[in-house]
Amino acid sequence: MSISEMTALELGRRIRSGDVTVLEAVQEALDQIKKKEPDIHAYVTVDEEGALKRAAKVQAMIERGDLKGPLAGVPAAVKDNLCTKDLLTTCGSNILYNFVPTYTAEAVQNLEKAGAVILGKTNMDEFAMGSTTETSAFGVTKNPWNTDHVPGGSSGGSCAAVAAGECFYALGSDTGGSIRQPSSFCGVTGIKPTYGTVSRYGLIAYGSSLDQVGPVAKDVSDCAAVLETIASYDKKDSTSIPRKDLDFTGALVDDVKGMKIGIPRDYFGEGLDGQVREAVMRAAGILKDRGAVVEEFDLSLVEYAIPAYYVIASAEASSNLSRFDGVKYGLRAKEYEGLHQMYKKSRSEGFGPEVKRRIMLGSFVLSSGYYDAYYLKALRTKALIKQAFDKAFADYDVILGPAAPTTAPKLGESLKDPLKMYLGDIYTVSVNLAGLPAMTVPCGQDQAGLPIGLQLIGDCFQEKKIIRAAYTFEQTFTRREER
Repeated sequence: MSISEMTALELGRRIRSGDVTVLEAVQEALDQIKKKEPDIHAYVTVDEEGALKRAAKVQAMIERGDLKGPLAGVPAAVKDNLCTKDLLTTCGSNILYNFVPTYTAEAVQNLEKAGAVILGKTNMDEFAMGSTTETSAFGVTKNPWNTDHVPGGSSGGSCAAVAAGECFYALGSDTGGSIRQPSSFCGVTGIKPTYGTVSRYGLIAYGSSLDQVGPVAKDVSDCAAVLETIASYDKKDSTSIPRKDLDFTGALVDDVKGMKIGIPRDYFGEGLDGQVREAVMRAAGILKDRGAVVEEFDLSLVEYAIPAYYVIASAEASSNLSRFDGVKYGLRAKEYEGLHQMYKKSRSEGFGPEVKRRIMLGSFVLSSGYYDAYYLKALRTKALIKQAFDKAFADYDVILGPAAPTTAPKLGESLKDPLKMYLGDIYTVSVNLAGLPAMTVPCGQDQAGLPIGLQLIGDCFQEKKIIRAAYTFEQTFTRREER
């Protein structure tokens, strides 16, 4: 097995045993980047010099016994909306084309404390607004399975980098499915933890009440290990929650006997591709064969999730993005007369069409005369969606469904019809509205050879249940595939 084929945990074991050096692992990843990037474009910034220096430092710490964790020395990538000290952080936007932070995001710091080597920053939809990684100001990322197709978004760069072997795992952010949907499209595993589990300090905000940092990796075990590493209470983040049940790798148990799994009928109606439906139901059958109790039920309110999400997310975005005005950092228009014209020209030149669309929508729903009709109604709908999930989790341990209604569309198709692109988030946004954990695991391919993802949703703070279900499915599915 070559180094690039190893999982993050397998590579970590080889590094600790001395079979592979950190420098060899980093050099292998950098070689893969040089080989694949002309076609994939998963990265905005590759820090080759910094990664090689860090590799030597981490190797010495491992040899001294200062680093003993399972991910020590394993090369990783970070989505470009997580601040990294002295390393360009653009959010995929021209307005931050030259922004170099003076501090590092808490989640990234946690990785570095565990001995990670950061290879660079991955491409993304501008300010995480998009589902295809085509709205980036720095070029389009392509799906490693078929470069005529999108990798999904907004964490498409992170998912494509893992799928292409350009890193061993990556961090993404999930506001309405931005880890889970591209994981499905790229055939990798991704988890969005319960809101408040991972610090948002240093994550450049899109929708503050919805955003959450999470891992993307080759398999469930890697995802659990990375989540265990980045999860922590952080007093710098007012939404951070102190938790004692963060031993997520302890949930890697190949057994679901007696686990109750609910399948929402609402998720299998019009708009779901037949091949996706078949793959997801086949996955449900595998878990049933392993001893889980699998039942269909009515979740309700599913049709209201998309409008509620886009009203709330756009409203929060219009507020969060007001700080990008050309005054302190980032792009400033070269020619202007007066302060107000500088604001207007800098923001007009710096933001792309999708970001402008959502800022305008958010400003509209917050404006006098429309606040009650749209924003307040969306908040009430959000509360009702949470109640619907609470009712479901009174009966079920895990909810099972698709991560996306189709496999990865072709490049350019989604941007032609933004409303259709928004509707593609139908199975993911309600999870963020309710603050729940959810995970995507590969469960097959369509006739064109594109990956299909299974989504497992848990109640708040019940990541261990979805990890256990995902691990059991993965182990069984992999054994069947190998026969």
